[in-house]
Amino acid sequence: MGKRSEKNTKMKIATAAWKLFSERGYDETTVEDIIEAAETSRGTFYHYFEGKDALFGTMSFLFDEAYSRLEAEMDPNLTAFEKLLYLNREIFAYVENNLMVDMLTRMYSTQLVTHGEKHLLDRNRVYYRLLRQIIEEGQRSGELSRDYTVNEIVKGYSMIERGMLYDWCICDGEYRLARYAEDMMPKFLSGFLNEN
Repeated sequence: MGKRSEKNTKMKIATAAWKLFSERGYDETTVEDIIEAAETSRGTFYHYFEGKDALFGTMSFLFDEAYSRLEAEMDPNLTAFEKLLYLNREIFAYVENNLMVDMLTRMYSTQLVTHGEKHLLDRNRVYYRLLRQIIEEGQRSGELSRDYTVNEIVKGYSMIERGMLYDWCICDGEYRLARYAEDMMPKFLSGFLNEN
């Protein structure tokens, strides 16, 4: 089996699992349910995942699927600043409308204690590629400051997003995440605008 085929199979299982988790809840979803929804075999499931808990590391696949869709839908005429705000607003609205707070909390907790691969920090993700692309465009056009490297701005942006998501989780989703970010992200990102 080729690498692309393996990645597609793993993605198919992860997507089926997250859909079921959102519809039924984590505790009410069995491995058998996931296998059936993914139209795969028990052996294939266990080839990629040790069990249901191992799927928490795949939430980054789900996010990257959403980022790919947003990239295709994004107005190319937006400025880099507007594109970054658009991505943040849309992904946070997606989180609020499609993911349960306890699911996101579990995912964060697995990333905090894992000693292996930390999927959220994988620099090859669609998320990081898209951020680098937008920030590079912004620096080339003179909109974004060159006082910081592309990677420094990407790191700052992703840290702020993770911080907001983490806070929303520990507050048990008691406030509107997308609305709060709509107010706070421009304040943060304005620090990277070119003053000239």
